[in-house]
Amino acid sequence: MKTTRNTTAKTAVLEIFGKSKTALSHTEIYKQIEEICDRVTVYRILDRLVNDDIVHKIVDLDGTVKYAKCHHHAQRVHIHNHAHFSCEKCLEITCLESVKPSYIIPHNYKVNDINFTLSGICPNCSNSNI
Repeated sequence: MKTTRNTTAKTAVLEIFGKSKTALSHTEIYKQIEEICDRVTVYRILDRLVNDDIVHKIVDLDGTVKYAKCHHHAQRVHIHNHAHFSCEKCLEITCLESVKPSYIIPHNYKVNDINFTLSGICPNCSNSNI
């Protein structure tokens, strides 16, 4: 069984994910804890959390990598087979856990990762006069 270190910085990053309902970029996370650690430490923490299946990476429509907390990390088989929604107004990305993408690929291809992103206007922006 692998043991992981819980540092002040890692705890702070986990708290940020616990409070966030949307995916966050490295920069967004770093701005919240820059007095605790440097940018490289945040990258290392994010890499570790991805490897430990605590968060997953999402590449938005502009190519920016964002991170979201996994809500099913206790399952034995851990895949991120769900869609993401990118709002064109507020630029937030949310996981749509109930939307399962489907696809058909030729038999000689092996899928290792899925990045399925829908774009449009989120409910918050639709209901407000932003």
